Amino acid sequence: MIRVLLFLIVVGLLAYGVALFADRPGEVIVTWQGWRIETSLMVLGAAVLAAMAVLALLFTVLRALVLSPWRLRRHLHRRRGERAYNAISRGLIAVGAGDVSAARKHAAEAARIAPAEPLSLLLNAQHAQLAGDRAAADVALRAMAERADTKALGLHGLFVEAQRRGDHAGAHAFAEEAARENPSLGWAGKAVLERLCVTGDWAGALALLESSKRALAKDNYDRQRAVMLTARALATEDTDRDSAKAFALEAAKLAPDLVPAAALAGRMLAEGGELRKAGRILHKAWEAQPHPDLAQVFSNLRFGDAARDRLKRIEALAKKVPGHIESALALARAALDAQDYAKARAALSPHLTALTKRVALLMAEIERAELGDEGRAREWLARALHAAPDPTWTAEGHVSERWLPASPSGRLDAFEWRVPLAAIAPLTPVIEPEPPATALSAIASAAAQGDGTSPVEKKDEVSPAAGEAPATPASPPHERPASPKPEAVVPLVHAPDDPGPDTAEEDEPRVQSHDGGWRKIFE
Repeated sequence: MIRVLLFLIVVGLLAYGVALFADRPGEVIVTWQGWRIETSLMVLGAAVLAAMAVLALLFTVLRALVLSPWRLRRHLHRRRGERAYNAISRGLIAVGAGDVSAARKHAAEAARIAPAEPLSLLLNAQHAQLAGDRAAADVALRAMAERADTKALGLHGLFVEAQRRGDHAGAHAFAEEAARENPSLGWAGKAVLERLCVTGDWAGALALLESSKRALAKDNYDRQRAVMLTARALATEDTDRDSAKAFALEAAKLAPDLVPAAALAGRMLAEGGELRKAGRILHKAWEAQPHPDLAQVFSNLRFGDAARDRLKRIEALAKKVPGHIESALALARAALDAQDYAKARAALSPHLTALTKRVALLMAEIERAELGDEGRAREWLARALHAAPDPTWTAEGHVSERWLPASPSGRLDAFEWRVPLAAIAPLTPVIEPEPPATALSAIASAAAQGDGTSPVEKKDEVSPAAGEAPATPASPPHERPASPKPEAVVPLVHAPDDPGPDTAEEDEPRVQSHDGGWRKIFE
């Protein structure tokens, strides 16, 4: 509405001016270089307007002639940009779909039209990786790593390729260079950290963790720092005990449920006479995760204690987590050392139905120590061969007798106290001794045949020892409950073919698109 009013006002003013000049005609005389021109004011105004229109037309024509080469180049460049955009888009879609021939075609077209574009280089590298041409992929990725705008992406691709061919030193070099260029790259910092963990450089690992503290959640940072401090304490325990003790105490404070840290801190505090503090640390770790290392340290908390005193201490510890198998094993071991065999049998009796190897071996020791019955001890040893496995330190399919701060691949805090995957669900059925009723029937049959042996004597021979749960007859195969499917210890992760950021890790930053990302092609 305002524009219409302005337009009407301007038209009215022009009409008023024309009418004003028409009502007041005048003469204009121009004398110049002997020339004398006489005309009216209206004619002069019309001549001026005509001259201005001719000049404007001439200027437009000349400007179009001068700018036509530039406009032609711009038009051709825009057409090439559109063709490159289509080729790159279709090529990336073909790579994602796994169409090697289509990816090759579009990558060649993009390289011909826009060879210097970053996305064209990326398409070329991904096509080479999809086709299995590692040499061409390496050339394309190195070309990307030499440019400032694609350096991080090229280094990541070179890092992935070096890992695939087993060149760990080269992969570490690419990760270090990427971390220097951009410290916020999560994959680079993680790769450098894993390398430091593999080499045992815990001081460097702690410094790197401290530099990336802002990018980590507090719980994750505390856990990783506690693991590194524990590893450093174990490494310096024999050379610098004061520093090792400080590292272990800080680790136990950051992660009270970290068993190695609590066990080391409790042992070193006990050696220094700080029994109360050591007991608090061990109790807190035991309540979070009962473990035989904690029980051993707590049992030997005070040097020179008698076996009965150690038994009382373990009894108090076992009451913290009643019913747990580690509590039963620790209590049975302490009772066996104190020669309280009844208490040892009572501690293990709830776990005889779901027998594990350690329970069977401990029962064999009890039979041998209490009754000197070598036959019963051997029977328990035989049952241990087919018993369920016990937890151990395992990570990525590797089993270790002791805790390690990092897995063989360098993953920090990978070892867990759990049953190894290979030992879950044995394929062969467990063969148990015959139940007492069946055994007595066999004895009676043998006596009826006149083998010369008293049935009473044979009954005494096969009677179960005191404290042992009677064996039960095995259920028919069709009545046995199906065993649960074992949980995988380590998930299998397939390395991505593209050199871009790894989307499987949640803590790594995602690549974000920017406005005008394609605009560069059309300029």
